Amino acid sequence: MKILSWFLVFLGVCGLFGVRMLEDQIFYDPFLGYFHEANKNIPFPEFKWLQLILSHVFRFILNLFFSCVIIHFIFKNKEWTLQGAVLITIIFAITFPLYLYCISDRFEIGYLFSFYMRRFVIQPLILLLIVPLFYYRRQILLRDNQSSST
Repeated sequence: MKILSWFLVFLGVCGLFGVRMLEDQIFYDPFLGYFHEANKNIPFPEFKWLQLILSHVFRFILNLFFSCVIIHFIFKNKEWTLQGAVLITIIFAITFPLYLYCISDRFEIGYLFSFYMRRFVIQPLILLLIVPLFYYRRQILLRDNQSSST
């Protein structure tokens, strides 16, 4: 069973890589090239608001699904998986409107600030914090269980 769990974690990681590798083919994101150039002097791209928002929400859902697969099969705890999903959703709910504001402001708020807001919106960076957090939590629970049983 342990091999199957790690295989499913691996598939979750592959899913996240797949979302990243196929981003230009799957998602509508005219800012992909804009930020890829790393030149704030290139013209601001034309875009369609609704298509951009729906594309980012779809990407978030895919990232959330693969992140939950990773969390669930590392820790095998449905409650923690749900907590991870809630944390990821909260971060998206905070960063996505900020990123949309940056777009509406044509990145006048700051190129780097807008760039990093976009990173939090399109990539599951919070997963890099959740996994160690839950691992530490599990270690604390194991330690407390051992000390209470002795």
